[in-house]
Amino acid sequence: MSTSDDRKAAMLDRVVDYLLDEGLSAASLRPLAKAAGTSDRMLLYYFKDKAELIEAALEHGAARLTEVLTERAAPEPLPLDELRPHLADVVMGEEFWPFMRLWLDIANQAARGDPVCARVGERIGRGFHAWGAAQLKSDQPEIDAARLLVQLEGMVLLKSLGLGDVAEKAR
Repeated sequence: MSTSDDRKAAMLDRVVDYLLDEGLSAASLRPLAKAAGTSDRMLLYYFKDKAELIEAALEHGAARLTEVLTERAAPEPLPLDELRPHLADVVMGEEFWPFMRLWLDIANQAARGDPVCARVGERIGRGFHAWGAAQLKSDQPEIDAARLLVQLEGMVLLKSLGLGDVAEKAR
């Protein structure tokens, strides 16, 4: 990796941290540049526009989340009913909650027609679906991974609405 690539990756890490703390609604170019530790002009040197920066940051954040999920994955594939509570503990935990809030932001913006969030959200969602299928011991991993994704996403949505007690019943 070149020094330029290292610098870009470091900026993306800081932008992801900013988005995890502040959300997409606070994603104006100047605050993003400040969070990245650079100027808005320098950000535009590395990324052609704000949309490209946001897309790269969201992809970078998803990769970070996948790394942590993989570290916490069971050592071998599990049946759906055993994997769901294990992953629910992870995604509903306070350490992961900023990622889940950002995921809800992405879904909200995609539902409102934002093409960047729609594109990135689809890639991230498909990536997590594939990741989940690889974690499952199942005769139908694609179907069970879809069920897992729907169940976990529903739990995240309920928690965000103050219905964490209801989400807990789905574990």
